[in-house]
Order: sequence, then structure tokens, then C-alpha cells
Amino acid sequence: MPAGKVIGYKRPKNTKKTLKTMLRYLGMHRFSLLAVALLVFISSSANIMGTYLLRPIINKYILPGDMAGLMTALLLMGGMYGLGVLATWGYNQLMVHTSQKVISEIRSDLFRHTQTLPLSYFDAHTHGELMSRFTNDVDTLNDALNNSFALLIQSAIMITGTITMLIVLNLQLSLIVMAFLAAMCLFIKYNGKRSKKYYNEQQEHLGRINGFVEEMVTGQKVEKVFNHEDQDFEEFCRRNEALRRSATKALTYSGMMVPTIVALSYFNYAVSACVGGLFALAGLMDLGGLASYLVYVRQSAMPLNQFTQQVNFLLSALSGAERIFEMMEEAPEIDEGTVTLCNVVIHEDGSRTEATERTGQYAWKFPLPGGVTELIPLKGDVRFFGVTFGYSPEKTVLENVSLFARPGEKIAFVGSTGAGKTTIVNLINRFYEIQGGTITYDGIDIRDIRKADLRRSLSMVIQDTHLFTGTIADNIRYGRLRATDEEIRKAAVLANADTFIRHLPEGYNTPLHSDGANLSQGQRQLLAIARAAIALPPVLILDEATSSIDTRTERLIEKGMDALMEGRTVFVIAHRLSTVRNAQAILVLEKGQVIERGNHDELLRQHGRYYQLYTGQYELD
Repeated sequence: MPAGKVIGYKRPKNTKKTLKTMLRYLGMHRFSLLAVALLVFISSSANIMGTYLLRPIINKYILPGDMAGLMTALLLMGGMYGLGVLATWGYNQLMVHTSQKVISEIRSDLFRHTQTLPLSYFDAHTHGELMSRFTNDVDTLNDALNNSFALLIQSAIMITGTITMLIVLNLQLSLIVMAFLAAMCLFIKYNGKRSKKYYNEQQEHLGRINGFVEEMVTGQKVEKVFNHEDQDFEEFCRRNEALRRSATKALTYSGMMVPTIVALSYFNYAVSACVGGLFALAGLMDLGGLASYLVYVRQSAMPLNQFTQQVNFLLSALSGAERIFEMMEEAPEIDEGTVTLCNVVIHEDGSRTEATERTGQYAWKFPLPGGVTELIPLKGDVRFFGVTFGYSPEKTVLENVSLFARPGEKIAFVGSTGAGKTTIVNLINRFYEIQGGTITYDGIDIRDIRKADLRRSLSMVIQDTHLFTGTIADNIRYGRLRATDEEIRKAAVLANADTFIRHLPEGYNTPLHSDGANLSQGQRQLLAIARAAIALPPVLILDEATSSIDTRTERLIEKGMDALMEGRTVFVIAHRLSTVRNAQAILVLEKGQVIERGNHDELLRQHGRYYQLYTGQYELD
């Protein structure tokens, strides 16, 4: 950390609680930290005692001219400083290893807990806000542990030892040093307070300008379409000027810290040297004691300034740790399910037994009293009974919804934006908890099914396709990590993705970056469908999955999916009514309620809302 800089973080809201949690992590490495503290003590003590040795060296050996004794004393001083160097090297190495272990444990715990959080938590927090926990906050804590822990101990020992030795050497002369140290403390407090205020402003303006630049970079196409370059540049200049003003003030104050402390230190040294010289001439102080005393005076300002900076830096780091620990304390997803999914072998008499290998046949393993289990065939029968749900208590999205999907049926949801189509499939996955009613899966309340097993029985293709950094084959294999290359190719053929993949320069080994930016939106969705297909899911959910694919390709995909999902249940959400004509049941939603149900022909005969949508008398918004 640069000298005199005041970090622009706010102090923790609950320092005691945050420190207690932090000490729990440090406690797992208590012996290493105790060793660090011991080595720091040895290093600092060697420095303090080495300076004191100047007094006997001058008085006993230099002034009397005892060269043999002088060489012995110098060797002793060199050995003491050498011990200090070794101790410094030791605690630096040990602190680096210990701090990295602590940070690694915190980062792992944070990521592990993040994966258990419900989607509602991610809905309420921006991606940048969550990422800052893993980057800015963790990095600040890392710097504090790596540097400040040892420096704080060292500075405290140096301050205590130096003042003690000053008093031992000459109490009267030490009053001058105390006065200057008090003046330094007052200046550090005043300057730090002013500097911190402007550093906080700088951080706020920096965050605003970074957010603006990110928006402009990602929205370049929109900016150019509407010719907003000049207006956006003016807005950038306005934000940049605000950042310049706050940064100038912050650096002005922080830049005064070191020169002022150095000036006071030199003045203190000069006054102490003059007064000390008079003391020596008057016989109130020996020459060796004066030499040692002046060295202590010269080095007294540095540990004081360093100690103040490190305390502030540690408090700032604890503020970042507080945000990390607050995220760790967020309640994870509720999962009280006991029913699990297992592979089964179906015998000739129709009975089922659990299998350890993948068979393509599944059953729910339902625990019964007495430690026995019942295998219930996974058929894909999904039913809603009076389900009421809202993402927030103030607004209900689904109101007393009842519906059913028989095994092997293709169920389509149509309706206006906000009618609740995507919400229904999110509830089937149990991404959110319902406020009323019941959802059953093969007659089992989904709250009784372990979430991991519930979601393992489903594959979902959403409109906003997400591809990971890696090859095309890696992204398809994400649906089933043990899939072979041949199984990947078959899934791609089924999703009608094989043709365009083979025309790429590296085929299935083509690397993807930036969420598949080197592919078209339609190609990205084809890969997402192939990823769902390779999982061989008992139930498939398509949420606007073919919205960016042409009609011909969409028909080919539907044929492949029909073959894949034979005897299984398919849920489809689509705005294009042509994609749902062959569904066994079409559910029309309006304001969170199912207002019509039937197949394409039945709904047309009813001359209701679906008829209006299909004939163009009513449009989806």
C-alpha cells in the first residue's frame, strides 16, 4: 500500500461480529500465526537492541581506542542484525503461505455457499455486485492478511520498544520527542479523516464511470444506431471531471502525509540533536547514549505512521470481509426432500430393481417406515393443484392455478408477456417456493423430492442460452459429463446442430469464448438443445427455445425431440403459435390463470382467446 494512502472503503458496520468470524478462519492456522508473531518479535527486537548497542560500542571501545573489543562488538551487532534478517525472511515466507491458505478457504466456502443460494437471491442482486465479493473484497482481505498482520505487530513492537529505549536513555530529552510524536498523531488523524472523505467520493465516481463505460462497450451497436456518440461522450466527460476533482482532493491530502511527517521527524531530530549535545557537554548524557538516542529519534516516526495506516487498512479489509460473510450467512435453498431418483432394471414380470449403472429407466426411491423403500416409476406426470405464487409478497403472479400434464404429453403454454408461462416451468424445477397449493410429480409432492434429483429428471432449454468457455463438444457434454464423443455427435444430429458444427474449421473442437459470441443466436440455441438431448431427460422443458431458429430448422428439431421424448413429458413455451399446433394440450394463460385448455382444433372451435390469437384478432404483447 502506498505510503500515506487512505483506502476508500467504509468501515465495517459490525466490527466485533466480523472480527469474530475472521478469527474463526485464522484459528485454523493459529500455530502458523503464532510462529509469525514470534518471528516478528525477534526481528523487531533485533532492530531495537542493535541500535542500543551503539552506546557501549562508542563508550567502551571507540573512545578508549579498544580495536579488539570493537571488532568483537561489531560481530555481535552483525549477528544480532543477521538474526533479525533471518526472522524477517521467515515470517514473510510463513505469512504468505498462511494468508493464501486462509484466503483459499474463504473463497472456496463463499463459492460453495453461493451455489446453494436460491434464484431469488440472484434476482435481487446484480452480477457486478456479486462478482465484487470474489474480486475486490477477497483481494483487499488478501492484501491485509499478507501485509498488514505482520506489519501491525512489527509497528506496535517498534513503537513500544523505541519509546521505552528513549526513556531509558534520557527521560528529560524524551519529553521533546513525545511532543513531536503527539503533533504527528494529531496531523495523521486530521489528514486521514479528510483524505478518507475524498477517497470515498473518488470510489463512488470511479464506480459510476466504470459502469458507464461497461454499458457503452456492451451497447455499442445501439449507440451507433441512434447516433448517440456525441451525447455519450459529453456524459463521460462530465463523470470523468467529477472523478478528477475528487481524485485531486484525495491525492492532495494523502500526498501531504509523508512530507509533513518527514519534515516533523527531521525537525524533531534536529532539536533532539542540539539539546542532546548540550546535555552531553553538561555531562548529563554520555556520547554513546546520545548516538543511540538520535538513531531512535530518527526511526521513531516511521512505525507510528505505518501503524496508523495498517490499522485503517485492516478496518477497511474487515469491511470487505463483512460483505463476504454476509453473503455466506444468506439462507440457502430449502431442501427437505427425502425422495431420490435412481436407475432401475425392469424385469420380464414388470418388477423393478435399483441399478448402479445407467440404464435409461428411472424410478423414484420413496422411503417408507421401517427403513424400506418403494420404487415408483418415473413417468413424467406433473400436476398443479390450486397453486398460488408471487416473486414478492406484494405481487401475485399465479393465482389458484390447477393444471395437469400426463406422461408422454406435449404441453404448450401460450399467453401474453407476464401471464406466468415461464413462472410455471420455474416452479416445476422448484427454483422458487410456492405460497399456496401443491405441485406433484408422479403423485409425489415435489417438496418431498430432493432438489438435485428433481432437477436431474428434467432438462431445460431457455431462450437466453448460456455457453461456457471451452469447445463445442465440452458445451454439449455439460448435459452429461460422462458422455462419449459418439453420444455427443448423436445429440447434435438430433438437435440438427451436426451440420453447421462439421462445417466449422475445427468441428466439435471449435473453442467458444464470451458466451459463444463467434456463433449466431440460432446456432447457440441448437447447441443448448443438443446439451439437453444428451442428458436423455425423462422430462424436457423448452422455454422459447426455438425463438431464434428458422421455421424449417424448428420443424426438424421438433421431429428429433418427439423421437427423444417418446413416452415422456414435454413442456413448451412459445410465442409463435405454429410451434404448438401438434401439442396434445395447449394452455392459454391470462394474468396468472389458465383460461383455456385443449388441443389446437378444440381451442379453435371454442372461438375463445386462442382463436383470437390464431386468427390475428388478438396479439400477444
